[in-house]
Amino acid sequence: MPQYILFHKPYGVLSQFTPEDGARSLAEFDLPPGVYPAGRLDKDSEGLLLLTDDGPLIEQLLHPRYQKPKTYWVLVERVPDEAALQRLRDGLRIEGYTTLPCQAQLLQPQPQVAPRDPPVRVRKSVQDVWLEITVVEGKNRQVRKMTAAIGHPTLRLIRRSIANLQLEALAPGQWRAIAREDIQWGDVAAAGSQASAGTTARRPLGSPVISARRPGAWFHKGR
Repeated sequence: MPQYILFHKPYGVLSQFTPEDGARSLAEFDLPPGVYPAGRLDKDSEGLLLLTDDGPLIEQLLHPRYQKPKTYWVLVERVPDEAALQRLRDGLRIEGYTTLPCQAQLLQPQPQVAPRDPPVRVRKSVQDVWLEITVVEGKNRQVRKMTAAIGHPTLRLIRRSIANLQLEALAPGQWRAIAREDIQWGDVAAAGSQASAGTTARRPLGSPVISARRPGAWFHKGR
């Protein structure tokens, strides 16, 4: 049977199993053999990463025609006003393309997020705030470029969800296995998100599962 793993990628870790230029990789987290990332997070981003050996699901997640909402908590420099947030929502012209409309709001109340190692740069004279931004695209460093375009550089970025899949209480470096039926794309994703907390049959954090079939050509290299 295919395997499906939710993993909280820590800061400074590559979304691949092969180290590069001295950076940490997924190889150090005792993930089940045979799984590969369905998508990626930049080394300096944190949060939810789905790993699987289900090739068709990876293709469905990564192909541009299958738009899957991805929600991020984004720590930005200074407090953006409503006009700046509306610019994010409407779409921005960035490096030759215009971003699709998105959801963006100031988190109220501000979340209590565990400190990062290494810590985020803090300036006593500048107030930093957390935004929640939901996009359906996945262009390179898109969210960071979007906040920079409105004059509020990103200091820290945590992916909280992919469609109905939620980071929830997973600590950095932890993972858990889920079932295929827990992954709900499209119109049923919203309903699945509400129900998942009470219905998902979970294995213990970091528990091993049986290795499934070998991955095909759709997987990233490096393992």
